[in-house]
Amino acid sequence: MTQASAWRVLLGLALLGMVPAGREAAEARTDVRTVALDSIAGLALHGVRAEAVSHRGRQAVRLVEDPASPATEPVALIEGSDFGDGTIELDVAGAPAAGAPSDARGFIGVAFRSVADGTGFESFYLRPTNGRADDQLRRNHATQYFSAPDYPWYRLRKETPGVYESYTDLETGAWTRLRIEVEGVKARLYVNDAPQPCLVVNDLKRGASRGLIGLWIGNGTEGWFSRLSVRVSPPREPAAR
Repeated sequence: MTQASAWRVLLGLALLGMVPAGREAAEARTDVRTVALDSIAGLALHGVRAEAVSHRGRQAVRLVEDPASPATEPVALIEGSDFGDGTIELDVAGAPAAGAPSDARGFIGVAFRSVADGTGFESFYLRPTNGRADDQLRRNHATQYFSAPDYPWYRLRKETPGVYESYTDLETGAWTRLRIEVEGVKARLYVNDAPQPCLVVNDLKRGASRGLIGLWIGNGTEGWFSRLSVRVSPPREPAAR
């Protein structure tokens, strides 16, 4: 069994809401695994609290920050996942939590290629309240890439303004479809089935690595996640010498 196949088996055992057996067999041939995210089983929580809920008519996993946790990044990692290159798709919804500070934006996104303790990973995320703001500069900051722990958003914005964030239309609290395509040190973010990416990163800061997939929220966020699917690309052949 390949490493990619092994994590899909583990994921199937860990999480509920898997696709039916007939469809599962068909997806296995195309290296795709679909998870409903209607249970918190199989999630390793770092800095977050999780529960299974209904949001806007759909079963989902809800995350909020855990103030009692020492974790520096609020992320729920999918145990057994092993992702290097491929495509991650899921639905997310984010909004500022009750009592959040005025600069909270409902930050919500995906971590990938994460280390086991959640201290290092790549991420794309959204700032939902920026999507339809009257302030154009806020709109320009609707999507964001960052790399934990060495390249937080504020370092990237200071050193390379506008390179790792962009505009896309967002509605606070609404279900939003994300698709992330990753190959080597390149990644692209697509929002709501758009044919073109809204954010392109050509130099992932952790290099051509691999690791776990996670559900990420930012400070002051109430976030919901549903309908995760992952397509794992086969390992690339080493370059000829």
